[in-house]
Amino acid sequence: MRFTKSIPNLVTLGNLYCGFLSIGYAASGEYKNAAILILIGMMLDSMDGRLARMLKADSALGKELDSLADIVTFGVAPSFLVYYTYFYQFELLGIIIAGLFPLFGAYRLARFNVSTKSSMNYFVGVPITAAGGILAILTLFGELIPNIITTVVFTALCFLMVSKLKIPSLKEVPLPKYGTIVTIFLGCAIFVIYQGFYGQFPYLIYIATPLYIAYLAYRFVRGKNKKELD
Repeated sequence: MRFTKSIPNLVTLGNLYCGFLSIGYAASGEYKNAAILILIGMMLDSMDGRLARMLKADSALGKELDSLADIVTFGVAPSFLVYYTYFYQFELLGIIIAGLFPLFGAYRLARFNVSTKSSMNYFVGVPITAAGGILAILTLFGELIPNIITTVVFTALCFLMVSKLKIPSLKEVPLPKYGTIVTIFLGCAIFVIYQGFYGQFPYLIYIATPLYIAYLAYRFVRGKNKKELD
């Protein structure tokens, strides 16, 4: 029983470890794998809270641990990734600018943690998880995206995280059914393999893909069972 209560925290620690590994991969020049580790961290981050509620293992420790993991995986790791792929050419100025992202992200997390007003309909400012994920995706497809766009998006996300803008929650946005999402995802994966480009993709994509599909399948089955109980 005690181990079951620890599962959400272990998932959160997995998220934190993804951030650490992402920094290491970025420093080693494996930028695409570093970006994918951030995306894997996003999957784990979306799971720990739901697991805690499902297992009735919510705790103050888990919430604090989640914030610490988020600042590493979605704050520090993306800033290192952007620095190593683009800002490095500006030398000292580049690392100073890259370092602003985790600072804004940390402030946003702290403000959220002490906020007494919360809503399921919207976020106040862009969540650091989404901001870090956007930078990871921009890096993953860096060959197709001009550096100026990455710079503009990076700057905008810094200020949007600490802004007072109300960002609609994804829970309120009408999304396709899970089966549709899985079909599209699998279709894209098959197309990539068919075109013979799989050798150019970072090997961690083969870990992220089944994890993503398993997570969506879990959400689909859980949602179906909940409707049957209702």
